[in-house]
Amino acid sequence: MNIRSIEGSDYYRISPIINEWWGGRQMADMVPKLFFEHFNNSSFIVEENGEIIGFLIGFVSQSQTNTAYIHFIGVHPNHRNMQIGKRLYHTFFQVMKRFNVEVIRCVTSPKNRNSIAFHTHMGFDIVEGDNVVDGISIHTQYDGINHDRVLFRKQI
Repeated sequence: MNIRSIEGSDYYRISPIINEWWGGRQMADMVPKLFFEHFNNSSFIVEENGEIIGFLIGFVSQSQTNTAYIHFIGVHPNHRNMQIGKRLYHTFFQVMKRFNVEVIRCVTSPKNRNSIAFHTHMGFDIVEGDNVVDGISIHTQYDGINHDRVLFRKQI
């Protein structure tokens, strides 16, 4: 298993498989090519035997230079529960420390219980929102009408 920085050409390998990894959900639009071209010093690929089995798209905030944001992470369904997400996050944390980042932020859907559990297990705190749904603090309409989100924050 090899973790490396993402490259622009990786877009053409990842874009066609994203929706498949999410069981047919339309997720590919969330990861446009610009991420592969402009955030390759803070985004990573995991390969095994030449096959992409995971990736993380992240970047340092332009507005808050001590803060970084993890935009998207994906792990091939056949390779889940093998610590790949954890390895990608730890790689991101280490690189962000070199950029003098102190805080990592990310968001997920309140329906994505696996993501909520993963992030809390990784030491992220849930940022208090304006509503509570099923015991989880959420930010209503954070990403637009009917797009509530759970916000996470981690000090590194």
